[in-house]
Amino acid sequence: MAPGTPASTTAPIVFALPPPDGTRAYQDTTAPSGANDKNFPLDVHDVEIQNLRGTEATATLDTTGFQLYKHAAKHTAFTSDAEIKEEYYPESIEFLKRITGASRVVLFDHTIRRRKVSTIDDGTDTAKPAQPATQAHIDQTNAAALARLRLHMPAEEVPELLKHRFQIINLWRPISHPALDWPLALCDYRSFDGQKDVLPVALIFPDREGEASAVIYNPNQKWTYFSGVAPDELILIKCYDSLQDGSVALYAPHTAFSDPATQEGAPFRESIELRAFVFYD
Repeated sequence: MAPGTPASTTAPIVFALPPPDGTRAYQDTTAPSGANDKNFPLDVHDVEIQNLRGTEATATLDTTGFQLYKHAAKHTAFTSDAEIKEEYYPESIEFLKRITGASRVVLFDHTIRRRKVSTIDDGTDTAKPAQPATQAHIDQTNAAALARLRLHMPAEEVPELLKHRFQIINLWRPISHPALDWPLALCDYRSFDGQKDVLPVALIFPDREGEASAVIYNPNQKWTYFSGVAPDELILIKCYDSLQDGSVALYAPHTAFSDPATQEGAPFRESIELRAFVFYD
């Protein structure tokens, strides 16, 4: 670890608690108020977050559920969705295939986040781009991952795809400057209890219903980050893996967090995340 690089930081992370009335947890993005209407309480804990700078090789997709890479993008503007799809998608597909050994990669969407003074992504600000997501979560449950596959892939291909291993992986990259402001915290899958630490949450959209997992606090969880991730770096975050025999990490819970060590005046975080199906023969 370079001199002056912190070994860890302590910061609040936003977790969730089950609905007190015992009903299924939900988050309704169609609420008339324009805010996300949710029926479960949030639960904030100060957590020590270990800095993996200097020990990056200890975190891999199949052990911790996430991995940092040094890999500059050819496309650097990130101002036009059309150009992102035309230029950044193809180079990212080739990178993912090379890194994972996958036979096929299909990107199904992306999100650009450019933080404004209001940092909380609670649905009250519908202006684009999105704000950093500040609640610990896993993007898809098992059921939602399979539903995503059926939603985005041709129906005639789905039966064959389900016969082979596939993953959902997010490719997260800072834009313009290092992500010192509201960096990304990632939970080591090996420290996570997939039975006790997850709260499935129905996500109600205007045209469909999805399902994600909110994270319930457990002191055994090991939260980590990479300080100062730069635009020529990226983090792969596993959100789902159909190989569920106990041999690999299935996902990596994650969230943005406000690092108290961030210097005043640091530029607001800008980032892009791609979401990919990763298929294997």
